[in-house]
Amino acid sequence: MIKTKRSILPAIFVGWLLTVQTWAGSLPDFTDLARENSPAVVNISSHHEAKPGKLRIPHQFKLPDLPEDSPFNDLFKRFFDQLPNIPQPESQSLGSGFIISKDGYILTNHHVVDGADTVEVRLSDRRVFDAKVIGSDKASDVALIKIDATDLPTVKIGKSSELEVGEWVLAIGSPFGFDHSVTAGIVSAKGRSLPSENYVPFIQTDVAINPGNSGGPLFNMDGEVVGINSQIYSRTGGFMGLSFAIPIELAMNVADQLRKTGHVARGYLGVLIQDVDRNLAESFGLQRPEGALVTQVMPNTPAEAAGLQPGDIIVRFNGKHIDRSSELPPLVGASPVDQDAELEVIRDGKHMTLEVRIAQLPEDAMVSQPAPQKNPGLVDKLGAVVTDLTPEARKKSKLASGGALVVRVEPQGPAQEAGMRQGDIIKTFDRQRVKNAAHLRSLVENASGTVAALILREGQPLFVAIRLGG
Repeated sequence: MIKTKRSILPAIFVGWLLTVQTWAGSLPDFTDLARENSPAVVNISSHHEAKPGKLRIPHQFKLPDLPEDSPFNDLFKRFFDQLPNIPQPESQSLGSGFIISKDGYILTNHHVVDGADTVEVRLSDRRVFDAKVIGSDKASDVALIKIDATDLPTVKIGKSSELEVGEWVLAIGSPFGFDHSVTAGIVSAKGRSLPSENYVPFIQTDVAINPGNSGGPLFNMDGEVVGINSQIYSRTGGFMGLSFAIPIELAMNVADQLRKTGHVARGYLGVLIQDVDRNLAESFGLQRPEGALVTQVMPNTPAEAAGLQPGDIIVRFNGKHIDRSSELPPLVGASPVDQDAELEVIRDGKHMTLEVRIAQLPEDAMVSQPAPQKNPGLVDKLGAVVTDLTPEARKKSKLASGGALVVRVEPQGPAQEAGMRQGDIIKTFDRQRVKNAAHLRSLVENASGTVAALILREGQPLFVAIRLGG
């Protein structure tokens, strides 16, 4: 019996090895894809020259504006006026990009080249070129640069619209300066909206992206670029499995406009919108939650001219179904200016079609934006639940206008670590006066590092330093 058992063990081991080999054989092989496309990926160094001036106070230590009657105004004014004339130091930032034409046009992120005095591009063959910034678009985080060279290797442009969730993708870039590093993963989701990017329908992946990867290409398994790696979601500053890429169709559209005109024109509708949840769907007589619910129509806008009304639910834009409100802004923004678009809306339970003449997005507007809510609730990045001040709270605090009331502080969050408490009123955040709870949410989402906030606690002003991370 013992001999029989011993004879079975090798057979089991061999069977296990065969299973592992079969499983490994089903995994994709990225070697050809990486070898063929690496030559078209570049390393980008942006240089910021030293500038004369007062000693530069780091962003995280800047104090917010004080009330006009604050006794600290004169103290801080004298302090900052006495700072020595020390030049701002020279700095350098690293990123990635990829060549889209043989004569040297390169796509990258806006934040890679933003404010740079000089931009340097290093090719895979170690040649180095000075690059000219043809144009840069902050709203989409896309920039187009050019080097003086010919007969360069280029990437193939694909279609992100054909990507499927779960599909393998590959990134090539220069994380932390380690150029032409290759990482792979899968598509986690499509059409993601982020608070700071109202109309970019991001591709979410679990590809390892780190500082320096920004601006690099995201490839499908056919070796086609389907996105530009742009940002990550992280609580530590490093990769946490949540990476976001700009769809290549959007990026190429921006690049084409930058190349032709030097700026980007976007479509504008002029509405405030929100999601339709289960309860709203029931109240509007919908079979399921869908569409973008119009909460406000701005005056003198295409939406007003087309006859849109608060309470309308936009379910199609130029034939494309709108499942969530975040899907509408990218479609509007990408629409040609001064051309008609077709809206299908549900009004009083009935479907109807409206024609709207798309206008150009004004400088200070968003194509179509989420409606501010009376109680925005939890501000994740801050770790606190905030709301607008009630009349009673405003009277008690003697605060005539503005501010956001803290109604709960989340355990182990930035707000708790800063010493904030329930009942605190946030007056200023990162040197800006807080208008209301929705305004605070916007300020928090766009802030990073350690930020100073002026709060009122039992009627007394107090500064707190809030560490928000990267």
